[in-house]
Amino acid sequence: MDILIRQARKRDKEAFGQLIRMHTPSMYKVAKAILKNDEDAADAIQETALTCWEKLGTLKKDKYFKTWMTRILINHCNQIYRQRSRMVSEVVLPEEGAAEESYAAVEWKEFLQCLEEKYRVVTILYYVEGFKIREIAEILEVNEKTISGRLATARDRMEMQYTRERPQAVIYQLNEKNLKRKEMLL
Repeated sequence: MDILIRQARKRDKEAFGQLIRMHTPSMYKVAKAILKNDEDAADAIQETALTCWEKLGTLKKDKYFKTWMTRILINHCNQIYRQRSRMVSEVVLPEEGAAEESYAAVEWKEFLQCLEEKYRVVTILYYVEGFKIREIAEILEVNEKTISGRLATARDRMEMQYTRERPQAVIYQLNEKNLKRKEMLL
């Protein structure tokens, strides 16, 4: 991948295209999590690719290409989100193929939708994309302790949501009185 980045820096369009194709699935996951819409996610990815091509000279270290590109993507997603929030709300229809998703995937998406954006983005970058806390802090330009705190908050909220949806089991303790009553019923 380092070779592709070096070639792309020399304005090799083919190498840059390969880099974008390699990273498109992970960019889509991040964009979809923020925007919750395929069309907007595709727009954000396209804008990100264009911006990355234009600003490739500003990349300081080749090894941080994905981090740099993800930061640009998040900025574009936030811009689209702000523009969309100014527009009149539309009725959101479920996308085709939603019924084919596994229960766990649906549960995960529902959980992510319940989170505020700052927690959702950090959760996706950490658990889905596999970024380290340090890398997420660089991408979002936030302190590492803030990222750790947001992850902890997201985990707490997931636990609360999960336990709230599951009925609590009722456990009866058998004492002498209950045991005698049970024997009489038998």
